[in-house]
Amino acid sequence: MDVPFKDKVARKRATARDADGQQAQYALGEQIGFYLRQANQRHVAIFASLMAEKLTTTQWAALVRLKDLQPCSQGNLGRETAMDMATIKGVVDRLVKRGLVHTAPDATDARRLVLTLTPDGEAMVDRNLAVALQISQETLSTLTLAERMMLMELLQKIC
Repeated sequence: MDVPFKDKVARKRATARDADGQQAQYALGEQIGFYLRQANQRHVAIFASLMAEKLTTTQWAALVRLKDLQPCSQGNLGRETAMDMATIKGVVDRLVKRGLVHTAPDATDARRLVLTLTPDGEAMVDRNLAVALQISQETLSTLTLAERMMLMELLQKIC
């Protein structure tokens, strides 16, 4: 008889000593990171299947947030989308290459780039807002409305 995955994981526990020297058990299937990664993988798969414009989740986040903030610096967009500097630079470079974002040197600080959406970028965001809402609904489809609200509140509290 095949044992369900979660039961197999629960039985295999690594042991270690915690900060007080007590024996602590670690089971991957009981860790928040394990489930957050799985939830993210599910969301990314849904996103990829429904978002028709070959955008990544990070590109979409940058476009939507930039629409709200523009004009804004690349560094500020990174902070507002929870991306480190290397990640936001790569995201912005790809969006610029696609003609969705325009960059210009900041008039007061030449080291800083100021970002704005191009007309194509604005149109892409507008075209895909309904799809993005559908993606969120599908990601959360196994939860009740109360559970969805609770999950969002708890995740915001962690972040």
